[in-house]
Amino acid sequence: MRSTPYWPVLSHPVLRRVLPGIAISALGDGMSLVAISWLALELAPDGSRGSWVAAAVVAYSLPAALGGALFGRFLRHRPGAQLAGWNAILRASGLAAIVLVHSLNSLTPMVYVLLLALSSLLAAWGSAGRYTLIAETLPPEHHLAANGLLGVLGEAATIAGPPLAGLLIGWSGPTVVLAIDAASFAVLALTYRWAIDKDAQRPEPTTAPKAKTLNGLLLVSFVFFLVFGPFYVALPLHVADDLRASATLLGLYYTAFGIGAVVGGLATAYLRRLPQWPATIGIILAFGLAVLPLGLGAPAAVSLPMFGLAGLCWAPYVPMAMALFQRTTPADRLPQVLATFGSITVIAVPLGTAAGGPLVTALGAEHTLLLSAIAMVTLGLVAAAGLLQRRLRQ
Repeated sequence: MRSTPYWPVLSHPVLRRVLPGIAISALGDGMSLVAISWLALELAPDGSRGSWVAAAVVAYSLPAALGGALFGRFLRHRPGAQLAGWNAILRASGLAAIVLVHSLNSLTPMVYVLLLALSSLLAAWGSAGRYTLIAETLPPEHHLAANGLLGVLGEAATIAGPPLAGLLIGWSGPTVVLAIDAASFAVLALTYRWAIDKDAQRPEPTTAPKAKTLNGLLLVSFVFFLVFGPFYVALPLHVADDLRASATLLGLYYTAFGIGAVVGGLATAYLRRLPQWPATIGIILAFGLAVLPLGLGAPAAVSLPMFGLAGLCWAPYVPMAMALFQRTTPADRLPQVLATFGSITVIAVPLGTAAGGPLVTALGAEHTLLLSAIAMVTLGLVAAAGLLQRRLRQ
């Protein structure tokens, strides 16, 4: 273990106290993925259940973009632990309020959605705080390993959390799961409050900031997440209509992707010697090529392992992008830049998912998947050409 690139992260006196809280909170959030939708189903009238489920899911994520834009003036110079801790407090308070109001038999669908939206307002700043904390506590050569470890915790939680939530919901209902999630965020908030050295100094980036590089990465990331969005609509329909298969096969696709993402997350730290911009572009190209068999109508025996490979390619993207920001952004601007990144990715995926409905209606599920895959490959090639052009000019 001591010989792995993760050891400096796990043995760091600050991070070894924070990481357990992050893991607990990630598991709680993984469980809430199921509970939020299920409680919306229980609360909504019969004729509008789908609309309220969609509203609840959106409310738990999309207001993060609004918070990222509204609170920059007040939060952009705050240290990472404080940003992450304030987000954890707001998440815990919002979820606990839902449980309390439900226990009083006063929870309506509208109140539920509003409380979810309130709880998510600082989510972009919470994410920015975690990665800012890494930049504040570790030297640049360990940023990628730490970023990758955060990704592994998140991906593992999305695998373990939903089945555990299903068991708990069957036993006692979705509000118990939301209460557990609220408690996990409270634990995380205490972790940030008591485990951080308030006198820690912020290191300066190792290279001068380049506005074109940062803006280019934000734009590329937005388009990458945007064109992935239609997968959430097209893949279930592809399995049901094109492959004539059951929900079991759909579950296997998601499981393969999740396992690939965990493996890819663990492998992320070993990419630290690669040039980060070319590696980030390479990830986009590899992901697009890995999902291409789905759009070409390949049988499940081919497309299923390739989708697992896509998960492996997906996992290093955010850690690599975060490492680029951490390396090139001045310390006093880093929280704002990372919050902007979080905001645009929160917006991009729902926009792409919303576009997936009309695309599937017009083109069919298989052709929509093909269009998304081609768009990803094209994005990677355009980004690679732009990088090559800039380097030839230097």
